[in-house]
Amino acid sequence: MNIIAAIDLIDGKCVRLTQGDYKRKKIYNKDPLDMAFLLEDHGISRLHLVDLDGAKKGKVIHWNILEKIAKYTHLIIDFGGGIHTEEDVRIVFENGGNMVTIGSIAVKNPFLLKKWIQIYGKDKILLGVDVKDYKIATNGWTKFHKISFWDFLEEKNFHGIKKFFCTDISKDGNLSGPSLSLYKNIIHRFPNIELIASGGIRNMSDIKILYDLGCHGVIIGKAIYENKISLSELRNWEDGEKKLK
Repeated sequence: MNIIAAIDLIDGKCVRLTQGDYKRKKIYNKDPLDMAFLLEDHGISRLHLVDLDGAKKGKVIHWNILEKIAKYTHLIIDFGGGIHTEEDVRIVFENGGNMVTIGSIAVKNPFLLKKWIQIYGKDKILLGVDVKDYKIATNGWTKFHKISFWDFLEEKNFHGIKKFFCTDISKDGNLSGPSLSLYKNIIHRFPNIELIASGGIRNMSDIKILYDLGCHGVIIGKAIYENKISLSELRNWEDGEKKLK
């Protein structure tokens, strides 16, 4: 299972939100590059880099931070937030992103997502689905849609999306445990999809449970910043996974 550390950006700083509320933000590290160095030094290889300013404004804002982290580390980076046009996608890849995270546009313009899959390949696209009570949220979690969550996943699966992360907004930033019932239902309905869990992870026990459930990855944010999960524990998990392989 892939351990993926998260860095969320507002005003160029590392922050964490609670339930996606921009008014409930906490700044943890003023320099995202320093945080990236710290993660890499502890054996983390995957980074989920989120441009929260971009998500709110509808265009990529913090491409320069992506460029720095890609240049000075060997982290495998998926970058998301504000990706609405071909130009946004180009900016991500030109500045070192390994994958582009698509969220809002997958709901509002599915044809465009399908086009990008054809151009860049499915392995370069990471679909992010944010939900609350099985309702899909977009635009930095500020807008909810009537579209069926299950029909949405069925459509994206048909178009070739085989890996995506799903965030339960009600859990995110609360350190209250992941949405196990949600992930169990997704894996049951779509056993061929590589599901990445996101939101609410609070300790190594949660990671073990998600692993046993069949999740292919887990995105960890606040638990790292609040020292609920140490980077040494994550290193030991990664080392154990490598030995099994």
